[in-house]
Amino acid sequence: MAPNLAPSHTRARPNAGRIRRSAVAAVAGLTAVTLLSACSYGSKADDRKPGADSAAGSAGASGAKLSADTVKIGYFANLTHGTALVGLQEGLFQKELGTTQIKTQVFNAGPSEIEALNAGSIDIGWIGPSPAINGYTKSDGQSLKIIGGSASGGVKLVVNPDKISSLDDLKGKKIATPQLGNTQDVALLNYLAGKGYKVDAASGAGDVSVVRTDNKVTPDAYRQGSIDGAWVPEPTASKLVTLGAKVLLNEKDVWPDKKFVITNIIVSQKFLKEHPDVVEAVLRGSVNTNAFIKANPDKAKADANDAIKKEAGNALEPAILDPAWADIDFLDDPLANTLQAEADHAVTAGLLKKPNLNGIYDLTLLNKVLAAKGQGPVADAGLGAK
Repeated sequence: MAPNLAPSHTRARPNAGRIRRSAVAAVAGLTAVTLLSACSYGSKADDRKPGADSAAGSAGASGAKLSADTVKIGYFANLTHGTALVGLQEGLFQKELGTTQIKTQVFNAGPSEIEALNAGSIDIGWIGPSPAINGYTKSDGQSLKIIGGSASGGVKLVVNPDKISSLDDLKGKKIATPQLGNTQDVALLNYLAGKGYKVDAASGAGDVSVVRTDNKVTPDAYRQGSIDGAWVPEPTASKLVTLGAKVLLNEKDVWPDKKFVITNIIVSQKFLKEHPDVVEAVLRGSVNTNAFIKANPDKAKADANDAIKKEAGNALEPAILDPAWADIDFLDDPLANTLQAEADHAVTAGLLKKPNLNGIYDLTLLNKVLAAKGQGPVADAGLGAK
């Protein structure tokens, strides 16, 4: 078992920097890198324009008409965005929004979702930690707020068992990551550093060769033998397993509490200020959806796969879908301490100048929703609204 190299989301750990500088490594310190969030198989190459209207309900859960006629929601056709996929599929967001109409836009890349948020093309979005931090810092804290959590986990190191039998066998091997400086890329670099391997971050050359490969290409690269393994998100990891790879390390196992942020909910500050009732309704829908997923895991998994087929063109086969879905934890807590740790780790690595994340969270409405359900508040790690 590898040593714990990342912090608990409730307390700091001295060796945390070994594994999760990743989420912010591509923020500003690697200016040549385009931040991409992991996409599922079959994802569209271009963003869908807003306009795919959900059927508006006749009345919301509160029975009152909300302050906006429409809310524009962005997300990925990806399992780690399962809260959005399932909640839209089951009508759980619409139930809370009533006559406020939902318009959706599907993205493949975090930067394009941030651009859409800044341009007003979407109001609320499900997104990974790196682009959220990037969007916040680039706007000097003016563009967005993280208002809730959505998912944790879903990242694995999978390898060719004929070439790698243990974590001590990585020297001289070729390990793929989705992209230079993306979340998994820097996680691998940090892990390798913790094991004593030396790798040049920019080129990927060193004791272990880090090969940047698009997730959709990685299975073919593995099949052809041009890589020996990959540190990748789901469902790519499970796809590789169907090709004969084995899971050598689950990233959640290097976090003491087995939790780290992989998907957040963000909102434009303008929309939050002008329509807090709509934002609260969406958060109620999110909390209800996460509860639905826990209570109905098989139905939720089928919903997510149906949504992926509709949005991306191809559903995931059970051999990929089942283990991938099982490895993702859907939760309301944004795991703020893990986001702070990711930023700190990137700074320590020299990949990022120290960002000012003060005020990136506003969990007021989420905690109001949780309190109404008799649940305790979630913490913002001291990075709440100022």
